Amino acid sequence: MRFSLWIGMVIFMFISCQSDQKETQPTSSTQPEQHEYAIAIHGGAGYMKPGMFSDSLEKAYQDKLKEAVTHGNQRLADGETAVTAVKETLMTLEDSPLFNAGKGAVFTHDETNELDASIMDGNTLNAGAVAGVKHVKNPISLAEQVMLNSKHVMLSGNGAEKFARQQNIEMKKADYFYTEKRFQSLQNAKSAEKDQASLLSEDYKFGTVGCVALDQKGHLAAGTSTGGMTNKEYGRIGDSPIIGAGSYANDKTCAVSSTGHGEYFIRGVVAYDISALMEYQSLDLADATEKVIQQKLKELGGNGGVVALDHYGDVSFEFNTSGMFRAYANDQDELEVGIYQMDNQSN
Repeated sequence: MRFSLWIGMVIFMFISCQSDQKETQPTSSTQPEQHEYAIAIHGGAGYMKPGMFSDSLEKAYQDKLKEAVTHGNQRLADGETAVTAVKETLMTLEDSPLFNAGKGAVFTHDETNELDASIMDGNTLNAGAVAGVKHVKNPISLAEQVMLNSKHVMLSGNGAEKFARQQNIEMKKADYFYTEKRFQSLQNAKSAEKDQASLLSEDYKFGTVGCVALDQKGHLAAGTSTGGMTNKEYGRIGDSPIIGAGSYANDKTCAVSSTGHGEYFIRGVVAYDISALMEYQSLDLADATEKVIQQKLKELGGNGGVVALDHYGDVSFEFNTSGMFRAYANDQDELEVGIYQMDNQSN
């Protein structure tokens, strides 16, 4: 009887001790703040340093980034899905000649424009992508239609354009995509083909547009659109339309859009790798993006960066180049725009 009483007292003291320990555990204030919605974009990573652009051109980049991210953030505030916000935000960037996507796409070696895009829904893991299209005004809108209205994930070339016409996607003649700046960049690249070092000049800098978003229902989405690399040949396709390399979204972890030397992002499956590190090694967003971009990608020999958003709405702009066009907005009226490595601008 005494033994039973003693055992009972020990159990009671143990439970009381555990209860006291729970009360002294860190509170939920140590957890990241949960944003109701958030959105982030990039406009390409590359070798960009202060003084490289004229004041007016730098302001034009900042204004367009601000316009795009503000539009997407307002759509989220209105209750739209992350997928819709991503699509519409990227369409704004595709319509601008400033970025290497849509209207501002770079030229191939054959003096044509070949456009790639992808989009992914983090809620369903459904995805759509297009590659090598030449007449689609907004490739990201076609990628969304592939995701929603086809049984496939990726369509390319003439087949993708046939599907685009069936879906009433707006098409343009080739001259719509002509910009003198991009055409001259091609001529410069052709002149320098024998000098590999010059291929990393401003004319060859990596350029892509990407967007990640968190909506009010807690769902993530990611999208990426590009004209590829100046002077590309043989129907080359980079990482932008490759799910897991150029775009990836999973509500469990994060949404990611990549920009850089696509061959390395494909080999490293960069966008998915960031998500996998979060899911299987419990890394947070900042640590996962840093490990992939600053360590694993560099070890492969790749340059570029990512914009990533986790399910809290926290953002990571991680890049190993001297600059990346970027912007972020959320439900707290926070708005950030940056271009160079050390930028931390608020507007």
